Amino acid sequence: MGHLEGGVDHDDPLELRLAARLAELRTERAWSLEELAHRAGVSRSTLSRLERAEISPTTALLAKLCATYELTMSRLLAEVEPAASPLVRADRQAVWRDDDAGITRRSVSPPSAGLRGEVIEVTLRPGADIAYEGSPVPGLEHHAWVLEGAVELTVDGTAHEARAGDCLRFRLWGSSRWRCPGPAPARYVLAIVLP
Repeated sequence: MGHLEGGVDHDDPLELRLAARLAELRTERAWSLEELAHRAGVSRSTLSRLERAEISPTTALLAKLCATYELTMSRLLAEVEPAASPLVRADRQAVWRDDDAGITRRSVSPPSAGLRGEVIEVTLRPGADIAYEGSPVPGLEHHAWVLEGAVELTVDGTAHEARAGDCLRFRLWGSSRWRCPGPAPARYVLAIVLP
């Protein structure tokens, strides 16, 4: 299961704020759990447990919900962080980890609801293979700059292999797949800009 770094303590205020924010997003749209389940392709019972903070979402589950709400994952996580400052120290940056999927995401940019760009550091362990059905925001601009290792990235059906130092720039309209072929982990910076 995915979790904000530090464990999956369901008494953690950040975990509780995430659950509450997910419930707020559904309520703001006047959607029932059934309607959200249909739109996101997630079971009603999973959504109910998630909103009650009984479970912590996986990366795949958060990706589906973010796509349904047209939010980037980092923006959603920033919304549940404490009050924002224009400077965020390295030890205060939000880290999301999904050990089962083999991904760790660090939100490098200070949280801000009013700005359009974000910087995220991602590490994939060897063999990690993450697929997203669609862009959380259609036309989202991406810059994927590989710092270490290699990433096989498929964007809207076109495959690319990027190694340390390479940067792939694209707008995402459909599906994407991020795979670390190994043998070493892949670490890359992902800069995203809202259209």
